Amino acid sequence: MNKVVGVLPLLQMNSLKFRVLFSTLLMTIIMLPVIGLTLSEAFERQLKTAMESELIAYSYSILTVAEVDNNQLLMPEYLLENQFNVSQSGLYALINSLPKKNTITEKLWQSQSLLTLPLEQLSSNKIPKPKIGENAFTSITLSGSKHLLYSFSVSFSDNAQPFPVTLHLIKDQKYFLLALSDFSKQLWSWLLALMVIFIVLQVAWLLWTLKPLKVLTCELADIEQGKKKELDANYPLELQQVTSQLNTLLLTEQNQRKRYRNALSDLAHSLKNPLAVMQSEGSLSQDSQQQISVINNIIEHQLKRAQSAGESSWHLGVAVKPLLEKLTVTLAKVYQDKQLHIENHVDDDVLFKGDEADLMEILGNLADNACKAAKSNIMITVKENHKLLTITVEDDGVGIKLSQQNAILSRGTRADTYHAGHGIGLAIVRDLVSSYQGELSITTSASLGGAGFTLTFPS
Repeated sequence: MNKVVGVLPLLQMNSLKFRVLFSTLLMTIIMLPVIGLTLSEAFERQLKTAMESELIAYSYSILTVAEVDNNQLLMPEYLLENQFNVSQSGLYALINSLPKKNTITEKLWQSQSLLTLPLEQLSSNKIPKPKIGENAFTSITLSGSKHLLYSFSVSFSDNAQPFPVTLHLIKDQKYFLLALSDFSKQLWSWLLALMVIFIVLQVAWLLWTLKPLKVLTCELADIEQGKKKELDANYPLELQQVTSQLNTLLLTEQNQRKRYRNALSDLAHSLKNPLAVMQSEGSLSQDSQQQISVINNIIEHQLKRAQSAGESSWHLGVAVKPLLEKLTVTLAKVYQDKQLHIENHVDDDVLFKGDEADLMEILGNLADNACKAAKSNIMITVKENHKLLTITVEDDGVGIKLSQQNAILSRGTRADTYHAGHGIGLAIVRDLVSSYQGELSITTSASLGGAGFTLTFPS
């Protein structure tokens, strides 16, 4: 039962909520950044392609107005694109000769926008020299700023003589980088907001989807604590068959246990009455009387053991405090002549995960033996911690010797301390405790000085 109730803690690896939530968060944390990087790279490529296309268009406009006469390059004083005419406008043009073997590159022309920039950074060994008809895009740094460099080589004809030149167009990437930075900031801000919204929606959706499982957990806990007898919440189709079969299991087990106990009770009466008649016969010898008494004890023991619900597959919760209070009142009346002081220490919400009759049998036998042995004080303590239910019954009698502590738990054995009754009650307690996977130990009471019986059960 505890395994069924504990199947849905949120933070356990074996929790459905943890698995779904972890996979959702993992997908969100991985997918959205991947989408962001993809969009950012696509936007950067688009901007760069647009800027390259712009430079190619500028190159055609410049080459269109270029002329060669007498092996001299002639260019107009002003170009149509005004950025080439304004100093440090961010758009520059330079035309160099395309060197042949054993010759050096010569600057033939530069735009007015380039006049105030240091040309050392545009030395011939730092800029590309593509072959005629080919172009190249590279990046250079001018005055501490990144620039895009487009180089294109062509050949003019002057009196049937080739005149090869290389046109270099340079564009400042400041605005390109600003646009890219602004886009990245907005993109990641929106993606972060979208991630938060998506996670919140996913968590809300997850809690709503798994709510029937939480309701099932609560109902199972109520049944375990004895607050309900069946599952009656409105469950989705996927869980209706499970809850229906659980209700059938509960009803069947309760009815079967009731019929079983009734049959055992009838059997006990059927056997005890003939034995009582036989025992009342005065003609029976003392040995026969003793054997009949032994048979009575065996029947009582085995019937009590058979009626135990400890091995049941479904343990319902039984409140310990009210049951213990009833038992204390009864024992006080039975042992009224001894004027015993019975002290109980038990919280209101402590539950015994088992059958009420079994708990009454356990506490009744231990408390009855304590009353027989006690001089004046008995203390019963029930506490629950670390998933263990501990019951301690102590008295201020003479206690039980160490050599007798193991023997007293055996069927038919009793300590000399108990002048009345027989030891079968403790044997029944031992069997009942064992059927609930519990433990029974006998010690000397530290507070009262007499015997101390300690029971531990998994809660």
